[in-house]
Amino acid sequence: MAQITAALVKELRDKSGAGMMDCKKALSECDGNLEEAVDWLRTKGLAAAAKKSGRIAAEGLVGVAVGDKIGALVEVNSETDFVARNDTFQTFVVAVSELALANEGDMDAVMKAGYPGGDRSVSEQLTENIATIGENMSVRRMAALSVDSGVVSSYVHSAVAPNLGKIAVLVALESDADSSALEGLGKQIAMHIAATNPASLDVEDLDPAMVEREKQVQIEAARESGKPEEIIMKMIEGRMRKYYEDVCLLKQVSVIDGETKIGDLVAAAGKDAGSEIKLTGFLRYQLGDGIEKKEENFAEEVAAAVGG
Repeated sequence: MAQITAALVKELRDKSGAGMMDCKKALSECDGNLEEAVDWLRTKGLAAAAKKSGRIAAEGLVGVAVGDKIGALVEVNSETDFVARNDTFQTFVVAVSELALANEGDMDAVMKAGYPGGDRSVSEQLTENIATIGENMSVRRMAALSVDSGVVSSYVHSAVAPNLGKIAVLVALESDADSSALEGLGKQIAMHIAATNPASLDVEDLDPAMVEREKQVQIEAARESGKPEEIIMKMIEGRMRKYYEDVCLLKQVSVIDGETKIGDLVAAAGKDAGSEIKLTGFLRYQLGDGIEKKEENFAEEVAAAVGG
């Protein structure tokens, strides 16, 4: 039997929003497995979150660069938000974003590329910045999105400077329609993505393992009702349909008007423009997504130092 520590219970509570005692019981039932405990809480109706959640604690900036039919996103991390507001740091993120655009999101190529205005590579300039500013930094990730015909639109939420912020989105629209009409639609959809963080473009793009996990959670939750198995299966159809509407971009209801599905919005825009529009992809970067900083407890640190 795994040891159920207070730290593990707290982590489950942060992830699920469930009560402390319920979290402790869930971990006991699942032999300390955190993800299984989240699912256990959900089957009991004690945690409603459909996605993993956690504190976003890493600092730095997300940068975006857009060219003709292509866009790129980068994330550069720092230890503190103070450094993220530093002009040198921001200039570096902008330069890396432009290089990511030129190299179609190829991280290795970008890090080896010459840094603008000097004789260092990007990797060497990063090392120089760390030495000069006195804080650890890293180029964490980058990616590019392109179209054969149409536009790649961008949106930066709560920008701290042009093309720099904490959340950035790219949207690819394939079409022969006028680019001005496509840009307006693309930005509207990008703003929606920033708010909703969809898991995929459509149902077929979802991770099969994620879908199966959700289905099993819903089946177990439905069985708690005590209804016959044939009724439960019908309930699952409806619940999975709702799940797809929650996590698939084309099935989501636009946060802009609160009533039109994104897929219908794109179709209507195509009719108005006189040319079919296809939403072929999107990218969304949120600063620190999936990273959690170590929490420092000053009292424990002092106690440990005294004890040592």
